[in-house]
Amino acid sequence: MSFKTPKLTVVGAGPGDVDLITLKAIKAIKSADVILYDALINEALLEYASVEAERIFVGKRRGCYAFQQEQINELIVAKAKEKGHVVRLKGGDPFIFGRGAEEIDYVRPFGLETYVVPGISSALAVPAYQGIPLTKRGASESFWVVTATTKNHALSNDVVLAAKSTATIVILMGMHKLDEIVKVFCAQNKQNTPVAIIQNGTRETENVGIGTIDNIQQVVKEKQLASPAIIVIGEVVKERAILGTICSEVVKE
Repeated sequence: MSFKTPKLTVVGAGPGDVDLITLKAIKAIKSADVILYDALINEALLEYASVEAERIFVGKRRGCYAFQQEQINELIVAKAKEKGHVVRLKGGDPFIFGRGAEEIDYVRPFGLETYVVPGISSALAVPAYQGIPLTKRGASESFWVVTATTKNHALSNDVVLAAKSTATIVILMGMHKLDEIVKVFCAQNKQNTPVAIIQNGTRETENVGIGTIDNIQQVVKEKQLASPAIIVIGEVVKERAILGTICSEVVKE
């Protein structure tokens, strides 16, 4: 059996729509000997993989872990040394709250070659699919992308800082912190600020709720919104562009 160089390619799978994947990412998936994939990827992308490629689900949901992060790190090294090319397939962009850099830092001392394929971040694509521009003249000059929860499971103080600005705020992994987020914005007298919550963004199961800081919790109940979802806060929510329905299919070889 010929020796294969152990290497890791961390690949961004995009926000969910299977068409929102880069050509470079597809090439990486096709060349993989092992694919370690997360919960948020569209599993239809695995159809690009070789029939010989080993597929391992290592996804994490809140309160439910197939593998702990330390186990994932060790598995990457073990599989790369055993089989060669490991593709670590992550939702969105792997360097935006995706731990992609952490995994590369871990495996480098073990002699693995390391590469990254950027992906389309859900922070950008999901609002766009709803016609929400994160920046627009007269409405917003900048935007924040914030994770709601710190390593210690507390609300990130960056949410507090963002609430004091006039920027658009995109909050990832924030549904379980929604009550706290509302209190933060109310403390800044922003009860009337528009809010959009988009669940399963860019997928056929997409579910959207539009409201204000003052009533968004009620909207969540009425629309039965839950994780995974993105929270967009700012005047741009009122600036939604009118979009047509896109119907497309991924062409497989």
